[in-house]
Amino acid sequence: MKTKSTSELRKIVAALKRKNKRIVFTNGCFDILHAGHVRLIKKAKSLGDVLIVGLNSDASIRRIKGGGRPVIPERERAEVLVGLSDVDYITVFNEDTPYSVIKALKPDVLVKGSDWSGREIVGRGIVGRVVRFPLAGGWSTSGIIKKCKKIRITG
Repeated sequence: MKTKSTSELRKIVAALKRKNKRIVFTNGCFDILHAGHVRLIKKAKSLGDVLIVGLNSDASIRRIKGGGRPVIPERERAEVLVGLSDVDYITVFNEDTPYSVIKALKPDVLVKGSDWSGREIVGRGIVGRVVRFPLAGGWSTSGIIKKCKKIRITG
């Protein structure tokens, strides 16, 4: 099973680091998984041996994005992410940021999209390296939701 609690992952990461494995971490809501997410995950995995994805819980997303989100419940978002071959582990966090997860796991590399400035990236002082990747083709979950709201379904 790829989905683990942070405390379970702490033990796994410690064992992996003893084997000199490079741990990469990225996080997000991954509410409506799109090509931009998949590309970010592929690039993140290419930077190390093990990729851990921190997934915002439903409650966390509601606080950050508002009452209409998430569109997809956390269990289903986790299930979709687990299906990606580049994802080794997932941990769901309830806080608004993944700071406590990053602090507990101390990954070697932290990956975010370029929509985050270096100073905004939570956990940047904990990890060895922060990598920002360019956004892919303007993909955005909020943009997809806006586009869907404009479409009228006729019978």
